[in-house]
Amino acid sequence: MPSIFSRIVAGELPAYKVAEDADHLAFLDITPLVEGHTLVIPKQEIDYIFDMTPQALAALHVFAQRVAKGVQAAVPCKRIGVAVIGLEVPHAHIHLIPMNKVADMNFANPKIKVPEARMQELAAAIAAQVPGGSGLPTSANTTASPAPAADPNDATLAQLQKLTQGLNFISESDAPLEAVSYAAPAGDLADKQLLHLLGEPADAKVEKVDLISFLSNHTADGGVTGSVILANRFKALQMYLKQELDGTQVYRIGTGPKIHAYALGRDVAGRLAGFKTELTES
Repeated sequence: MPSIFSRIVAGELPAYKVAEDADHLAFLDITPLVEGHTLVIPKQEIDYIFDMTPQALAALHVFAQRVAKGVQAAVPCKRIGVAVIGLEVPHAHIHLIPMNKVADMNFANPKIKVPEARMQELAAAIAAQVPGGSGLPTSANTTASPAPAADPNDATLAQLQKLTQGLNFISESDAPLEAVSYAAPAGDLADKQLLHLLGEPADAKVEKVDLISFLSNHTADGGVTGSVILANRFKALQMYLKQELDGTQVYRIGTGPKIHAYALGRDVAGRLAGFKTELTES
C-alpha cells in the first residue's frame, strides 16, 4: 500500500517542496519541531532506510547534504541536525532540523503550528538557496515569490531573528513574528512610500500605534501569553526595538478581519528593521 510520501511523489497529495531530482524529493514537515524542519525522501517506495542499496543510500545522503545547505542559508540557526526515526511513516526519510540548541532535536517536544503563508515563504526561501538549484519547475514549488536571502552582514536582522524566533502574536488567532529588514530612503516616509516598500496594496489603510501599547498584553507577566518566560522574551524584543532602533513605530495595515502589523525603526545603516505579524480582528 503506498505511503503518504509515495502519494506526494505521485502528485496525489500537495507538499511544500523545496528540492527534487530524478530519485529524491525534499519538502517541509507539516508538523515541524521548528520552522524549516525538512524531510528528505527517496522516490522509490522503501520502508527501512538501511534496506536501501549502498549506492542509493549514499545518493540520498548527498542529496540531503545539498538540501541542508539550502535550509541553513534560509533559516537562522547554528547547525542543521539530522535524524532518522523510521517509525512514523513506512517510507525511508531523513529529518533536517534547524537547531540552535540540542533540545531543538527532541522529538518529544510539542510540534509547532506554522501558518500556510509562512510555510510557503519558507519553502520558497529554502528552494532558492539549494546549491545548484532546486530542480523544481516553478509551478511545482509554490505560488509565493522566493524570499531573498538574508544579508549575512545585516547584524540587526540576525539579532531580530533570534529575538523573534518562536514568538507568536496572540489575537483571535495566533500568528508568528517574522524579523524583517528593508532598504529605505532616508527621512520620514509617506504612507504610499511605506506601502510600496512593504509590498502592500497602494490603497491600504495605515494606522500608527505606539510599540509599548501594541505589545502591552504580551509583555505583562499575567498577559495573554500565559507564561512569564514568554512575557520576558517580548520585553527583551521591545527593549531592543526601542534602544537599538531609532523611531520605532508600529504600522497596522489594512482592515479586518486580517490586518498586517509591522514594528519598524531605523538601524545604524539606515534600514527599516523590526518584525511583521498578522492580527485577526472580527
